[in-house]
Amino acid sequence: MTKADLVDKVTALGDLTRRDGEIIVDTLFEAVIGALKSGDKIEIRGFGSFRTRQRNARTGRNPKTGAKVEVPAKRVPFFKPSKELRDSVNPSGIKRAAATAKTVDPHHPPAM
Repeated sequence: MTKADLVDKVTALGDLTRRDGEIIVDTLFEAVIGALKSGDKIEIRGFGSFRTRQRNARTGRNPKTGAKVEVPAKRVPFFKPSKELRDSVNPSGIKRAAATAKTVDPHHPPAM
C-alpha cells in the first residue's frame, strides 16, 4: 500500500476531500516522525509501538572493494507490533495446523 492508497482509504471513510485526506495522513506521519526525533515512544493500542534504538559504532566492510569502513553510532527507528496485530496477521488456525503437521526430513525418512 502506498501513501496515495492510504489517503484514498481515509478520504473514503467520510465526506472528505482528497486534500483533507492528505492533511490527515501527513499530520499523522509528521507526529510520529517528530516524536521519534525527540526521543519519545509512540504507542498505539491494538497496532503497536514506535521507538528508536541506539546502534553502536562499528567497523564495516565495503562489499565492492573489501576495504574497512568505520560506521558511526546512530539511532534507528524500530516498530514493535502489538499482540492483536500479530494475531490478525497470523491466524491461530495456521499456527495450529503447522504445529500438528508431521514433517518428514527428506534426507532421513522414518524407519519402516
